[in-house]
Amino acid sequence: MVSKELPFTQEKITEIITEHPTPFHLYDKKGILDNARELRKSFSRVHGFKEFFAVKALPNPYIMKILKKEGFGADCSSMAELLLAEKAGIVGEDIMFSSNDTPADEFIKARELGAIINLDDISHIEFLEKTAGLPELVCCRYNPGPLKEGNAIIGNPQEAKYGFTRDQLFEGYRMMKDKGVRRFGLHTMVASNELNPEYFVETARILFDLIVDLSRELDIHFEFVNLGGGIGIPYKPEQQPVSYEAITTGVRNAYDEIIRANDLHPLRIYLECGRVITGPYGYLITTVRHMKHIYKDYVGTDASMANLMRPGIYGAYHHITVLGKEKHKPTHMYDVTGSLCENNDKFAIDRKLPEIERGDVLVIHDTGAHGYAMGFNYNGKLRSAEILLNEDGSFVKIRRAETVDDYFATLDFEGLENF
Repeated sequence: MVSKELPFTQEKITEIITEHPTPFHLYDKKGILDNARELRKSFSRVHGFKEFFAVKALPNPYIMKILKKEGFGADCSSMAELLLAEKAGIVGEDIMFSSNDTPADEFIKARELGAIINLDDISHIEFLEKTAGLPELVCCRYNPGPLKEGNAIIGNPQEAKYGFTRDQLFEGYRMMKDKGVRRFGLHTMVASNELNPEYFVETARILFDLIVDLSRELDIHFEFVNLGGGIGIPYKPEQQPVSYEAITTGVRNAYDEIIRANDLHPLRIYLECGRVITGPYGYLITTVRHMKHIYKDYVGTDASMANLMRPGIYGAYHHITVLGKEKHKPTHMYDVTGSLCENNDKFAIDRKLPEIERGDVLVIHDTGAHGYAMGFNYNGKLRSAEILLNEDGSFVKIRRAETVDDYFATLDFEGLENF
């Protein structure tokens, strides 16, 4: 049986469960820190590197503060994410604000925090000017259209709602230069969960070539290029993690061949990864509530799609370990489910696992990104707690579980009496 290693023991999970009933998301602080340091070390080979952690992947200020101490900024896309960054002490140009269909109050807040504003559309130049004022530094998001293939999660760039066309970039930067903007950046984001390192090198080359053309025609200088995120993780045990070294080698070579060769050095290199930073170091811990044997064998857990929706909406694979049975042979075929009134509320379909009994604890791997973050309350399901496992084996609750009172908090029951 191909398996994945766990950074904790069955005894440790039993200890945590005595204080925090399942289901809950557990994050391995040591794993996150080691990985963050490896990425920072690898990318130090490219000029002016900075990583802006994609808050949407794991919007918890405790995690953000851990990463801030490692020199990471925050990639934000909403008012709530801007406020989380502020609460975590991340302000100024340590914030990259990349949104779309953006309301005025979010632009105003981004300006208040001194964030780098990354515009998604040419019409947003005038909108930003009228609502919050144009800052000294502005970035624009490029949609390469047919020049670049997307993937199943983010879609084909030509059909994506994001970014400027090439022609719009020339018009937009010229417009901003005429309006007094003096500092410029360029950004793109065209893939999600991509495992081929050459994909990111190709993206860098496309952006470097574009910067050469924009700089020459408009006589402007670019301070940075944000290559976006999208570096994938090995959800399946047989997959290999993306080599940071392979990306940095390719990007550095492209930089020398294009940016240095055209006298456009220095140009800082930014990333806005989320999944690859925290994804492999999160685990959804859930207890088997019922076993059902009809046309198939079903494992019913106390977690549901409300805690992890990726398998239900993408058909995404998440590895499952039956705690305490790691060395048992996978002799039984199961669908592993939750209790939502939706048939796609399944963490695994036709998955070979050791024999499972009521009361077994399951560990669903790689939920440290787009796990809790994508939770919802359909069927009145309540979102779970988040627990941080420290390097010394201690643990701390970094988000409590929702209660029924939380779910009802926005309802006016007093008004109902007179309705």
